[in-house]
Amino acid sequence: MTAGGTPPLLGNRTLNLTTFIVVSVIKTVLALFVLLTAVAYTVWLERKVVGHIQNRWGPTRVGPFGLLQPLADGVKFLFKEDLTPPHVYKPLYIAAPMIAVAFALTSIAVIPVGNSITIGHLVIPLQITDVNIGLLIILGVTSLGVYGVALAGWSSNSKYSLLGGLRASAQMISYEISLGLSLVGVLMLTGSFSLRDIVNAQSGTFWGFIPRWNIFYGGQFIAFFIYLMSAYAETNRIPFDLPEAETELVAGYHTEYSAMKFAMFFMAEYANMITVAAVASLLFLGGWHGPVFGPPLLRALLPVLWFVLRIFGFLFVYIWVRGTLPRFRYDQLMAFGWKFLLPLAIANLMITALVVALRA
Repeated sequence: MTAGGTPPLLGNRTLNLTTFIVVSVIKTVLALFVLLTAVAYTVWLERKVVGHIQNRWGPTRVGPFGLLQPLADGVKFLFKEDLTPPHVYKPLYIAAPMIAVAFALTSIAVIPVGNSITIGHLVIPLQITDVNIGLLIILGVTSLGVYGVALAGWSSNSKYSLLGGLRASAQMISYEISLGLSLVGVLMLTGSFSLRDIVNAQSGTFWGFIPRWNIFYGGQFIAFFIYLMSAYAETNRIPFDLPEAETELVAGYHTEYSAMKFAMFFMAEYANMITVAAVASLLFLGGWHGPVFGPPLLRALLPVLWFVLRIFGFLFVYIWVRGTLPRFRYDQLMAFGWKFLLPLAIANLMITALVVALRA
């Protein structure tokens, strides 16, 4: 203690740093647990929804309504024989699924899921880390995820896998441009790369009852459509799943993979789906804004519920499209990206810039 009776400054810094580290570790572990659980049950949801679309039951055997099926699948993948073909380039063959999963899980670090909660004297933001360029980090990290797919295709030393990896790379380059341009209009409206600032700019209503979401107030419904189509292509989902086209490439870039390494590619795909849904909710659909009422704890948790419901709705549309539309031909895929989405994104950008200038 100092002469004035206050703790030394170094002690305060140590305490604050310790608290910060502990809270950060807890938030990271909790976020990873929730994300991996969501990945597992997104697979279950897809099997159930597509099953009902096709007049089937989907998973029903393991647990009530098949709810323990993801656990059974995880145990199965862990104990399946892990075969490594003799002709692969082993270092990159093993590293590729790890790269895909690592980049897919990293982007969750900057996604806010709500405002904050207060525990004692601590005010804890519902976000692992808040940076003012959060959107740029997500775009950069998710773009790097294609390296896992490309390296898997090359290191497998198989023509089918190589073609799948090349398709994924070309598809990512083609649709990443439209996806990025679809977000520039939102950035011009809000003037910030911070995801939290973008959500806060969408609070309230206009004309008395319409939410100030960017898809309504900002007039970004065309940008939302472009983002939606580009997101399907970025995550290799039907009707854009050409890197995995089983009728042409056996299974595409993961043809030579088995057991847990095979499962890691699908973990990365579904984690990217959830990230894409979260970004769409934050940028276009108001994030966690919604009716808030009740005691303080409920007021803190209700925004998280609204955010999760928006993500669920986005994932349901993902699955609905898979059960409805056929796969594009490769020339149709490229023509749609370069000849339709890209000019549409540029036109939307010019109109948004004009509207922002007139408002100013």
